[in-house]
Amino acid sequence: MTTRHDVVVVGGRAAGAATALLLARAGLDVLVLETGRPGTDTLSTHALMRGAVVQLERWGLTGAIDRAGTPAVRATEFHYLDDGDDDVTTVHVRPGQSPLRAPRRTVLDRVLVDAAAAAGAEVRFSTRVTGVLRDPRGAVCGVEHLTRGTRAAGRAHAPLVVGADGRRSTIAAAVDAPVEHAGTASSAVLYTYVAGLPRDRYRWCYRPGSTAGVVPTNDGLACVWTGAPAARFAELHHDLDGGFRRLLAETSPALAADVAAGTVEGPVRGFPGAAGFHRTASGPGWALVGDAGYFKDPLTAHGITDALRDAELLARAVTASPGGGTARRDALRDYQDTRDRLSADVAAITERIASYAWDLAELRDLLPALSRAMRPETAALTALDTPTTLAA
Repeated sequence: MTTRHDVVVVGGRAAGAATALLLARAGLDVLVLETGRPGTDTLSTHALMRGAVVQLERWGLTGAIDRAGTPAVRATEFHYLDDGDDDVTTVHVRPGQSPLRAPRRTVLDRVLVDAAAAAGAEVRFSTRVTGVLRDPRGAVCGVEHLTRGTRAAGRAHAPLVVGADGRRSTIAAAVDAPVEHAGTASSAVLYTYVAGLPRDRYRWCYRPGSTAGVVPTNDGLACVWTGAPAARFAELHHDLDGGFRRLLAETSPALAADVAAGTVEGPVRGFPGAAGFHRTASGPGWALVGDAGYFKDPLTAHGITDALRDAELLARAVTASPGGGTARRDALRDYQDTRDRLSADVAAITERIASYAWDLAELRDLLPALSRAMRPETAALTALDTPTTLAA
């Protein structure tokens, strides 16, 4: 089967579904190909920062996320722990601001993909992209794909293919997208879900050499995680449950006691860590969005916010250059420039925190600096107009 579209988006989770939503609302014929099944979970910090909340409100999607039982997060606690002391700093949502949210990916991704479909995008699940198509000049002009189960093969032609398929992106590999910057630090994370913890606040805990956190999410649960330098994953992964409890108690005995008093739902999962990178964001007939183009350590919980930001930046670049050609190339170059400008300070601070080469005195400077580094992103997203082509 061969089909033709304006844009093919490879990957239907947060970055891909948001990109498809905005392009479809702009009137483009969009095909989304997602290798997974609808409504499945995935590794995620869940936490949305201010910029993401601004976008979801502008897109008209916070109501659906709230109706799914996503709690309102009105404060963030920072716990600095050392030698038995627990020094707590609490930052409250400012009056007049919407609360933060941390929807589980079974909720967020489904809300986004349903909105994309409602806007006119065609979404195919259980469909794996096996390669890209190229025109006589060598530019990407579509993809080859295979449907799981039926093994039906097909081709989808489009003047633009968007890789939104994660840090191990098939599209990035197929086009040999250059890595323009590669980090070196990475952190291992163990996490599970716990019932019975406070639902109105993020809780971040820091001790030299380890970290932990609580992120309230759907179904009365909180995602509880604990982290350490990636080199420690070798000692933890043979017994994830035991390793999680040991590392949590090492980081915050109080949080470990709260978890022990609660109800753990589901297994402990682990992430061994991966160094961050920036890839070139576009080339002839292709563009990258989300972790496919820019990935950083999850320790600062900014990944979903980056994905939604870049989805909107990319969609606006595409809709601003409907004729393609030089205008499209320039618009996509501006997309990368804006992405990199808004990401640079956050990525650098994340790299430093993920190195675990800090003491608490330095960390007390790094975390406020991280907050300041997020402000230009929030300001840029808040300042975007809401043309009817992108509005709900």
